[in-house]
Amino acid sequence: MAKIILFNKPFNVLSQFTDDSGRTTLANYLTAPGFRVAGRLDYDSEGLLVLTDDGRLQQQIANPAHKRWKTYLVQVEGEPDERAVEQLADGVKLNDGMSLPSRASRIATPDLWHRNPPIRTRKTVSDSWLKLSICEGRNRQVRRMTANIGFPTLRLVRIAVADWSLEDLKPGQYREMSVRMAPTRTKPSPSLKKP
Repeated sequence: MAKIILFNKPFNVLSQFTDDSGRTTLANYLTAPGFRVAGRLDYDSEGLLVLTDDGRLQQQIANPAHKRWKTYLVQVEGEPDERAVEQLADGVKLNDGMSLPSRASRIATPDLWHRNPPIRTRKTVSDSWLKLSICEGRNRQVRRMTANIGFPTLRLVRIAVADWSLEDLKPGQYREMSVRMAPTRTKPSPSLKKP
């Protein structure tokens, strides 16, 4: 059995336990010797961060080859129409290639905690919310995807990784649990293949 920690990472907290520049890290919220982050979350993003004490599980969660879906609530500047949402779902051309198809939809303003500091508001520009699920892990991918279609991200909150979700965790809170690892399939060596 592997152990995992589900942590609700607050805004402007690094997804690591140390920092030479004195920024806030995971160590400000939890002590977890032997645990490593499985799939980072940007400093300026919030929400679910998964940590584990099992290296194999860490790879299964973090490596995009395993196609683990990650779900985000995304506050964007402006109001994307159906065509813009379809673009996100179909895949967006980024500077490092096309993104894979995603699951995208417009949603009503979610009931989230207040962010500190709050999102800037502009009287002349509206904002709206999307729910976006991706199975890749490119650097700042969600932000780049929404910017590419003309709707810059204002706030990004990850609410789920694979089957794990934030549920009722508030920022800075965490939950520890044990999980059973799925057996690893091994490919037969070439000498054992049938002709």
